[in-house]
Amino acid sequence: MIVIESKRKKPTTILKEYPDAILADVTSSTRNDGLRKLSPFYPHGGIPVPFSEGYTATCVEAIWQGLKVFEGADVDTSLFQNDTMKGLKRTVRRFGKPLGHRKGVNGEELLGYIDARKLIYIPTYRWVLENKVLPIIERLRNASNEGKTIVLLDYDTNADVENAKKPLSHASLIKAYVEGIYPYGEKVAVESKKEAAPIKKKKSKKKDNNKQLDLFND
Repeated sequence: MIVIESKRKKPTTILKEYPDAILADVTSSTRNDGLRKLSPFYPHGGIPVPFSEGYTATCVEAIWQGLKVFEGADVDTSLFQNDTMKGLKRTVRRFGKPLGHRKGVNGEELLGYIDARKLIYIPTYRWVLENKVLPIIERLRNASNEGKTIVLLDYDTNADVENAKKPLSHASLIKAYVEGIYPYGEKVAVESKKEAAPIKKKKSKKKDNNKQLDLFND
C-alpha cells in the first residue's frame, strides 16, 4: 500500500497511523540518494521539452518554469540548463501577472494552468519515471505488492489534477504510476520488470526505516 502524507508532519505522528510503514521522502531535500531522483528538481538531463523539437532540459521543474509566460517576461530557455536544483522558480513578484504556459518554446498558444498541467507537467514527469528512475519505481511496486506500507512524503499532497487552487503533488503521480493509473496517457503496465532489483528480505524483526529505504537507492 502506498499513501501520501505531508513532509511537514512529524514522523511520529505518521507512524502512529501507519506503525510499520517505510517513510519515503521524495522531495529534493531528502537524504536518500535514490529517492531524491524522484524530485521534479533533480537534474537528470536530456528530458525532452514538450512541443519543442530540439530542446531538452535538466529537470521537470526547469521545463515547467521555463515555459511560463508573465506580463513582464516570456519563456526562459536558460532555465533548461540549470542543474543546481536552485533558482528555478519564476515569481509573480518579479515578473508580474502569469498569463499561462507557452505550448512549446516557439509556440503561439498559451495554455491555462490545468491544461498546462495535463499537457506539460504530467507527461514530462511520466517521461522521467519511465526513462530515468524506473528501477526505483519497480522497487516501490515490489515492496507495495509484498504488503509493505510506503508513505511518500511530499510538501504538497493534492492529488486532484483538476484542482487549480493547490499545486499538484508529484508524490501522487508516483503513487498513480506504481498502481498503473497514471493520468492522461496510455495505461501503465504494472507487471514487475525482470531486470528490476529484487526486494531484500529483512533478517531480523527489528524495525529500521533507514535500512528499508536503502532498497530505493539506484
